[in-house]
Amino acid sequence: MGASGMDTQWPLWEVFTQGARGEPFEHAGSVHAADAEQAMQNARDVYARRGEAVNLWVVPSHAIVASAPSDAGPFFDPGNDKPYRHPQFYVAPRGVRIF
Repeated sequence: MGASGMDTQWPLWEVFTQGARGEPFEHAGSVHAADAEQAMQNARDVYARRGEAVNLWVVPSHAIVASAPSDAGPFFDPGNDKPYRHPQFYVAPRGVRIF
């Protein structure tokens, strides 16, 4: 906070990068910016300046909804009573590699 007691920092944006076309996006870090356009430029300058990414997403941090540690119970219940969710329920065709 500044001397007047007001927050003087720009909003925080989360940056997601895609390393190559078709790959999933991964969280790379955060930048401060006044708006989406500036957040994209800052993200490019910080996270893609050496060709590490072919695509960027920027998302206002306040827009991200996350689970809480207290959600560890029923929210993340593995569903052991639903065998169709487990890969051993299916028979893999011959020639298909299973990891």
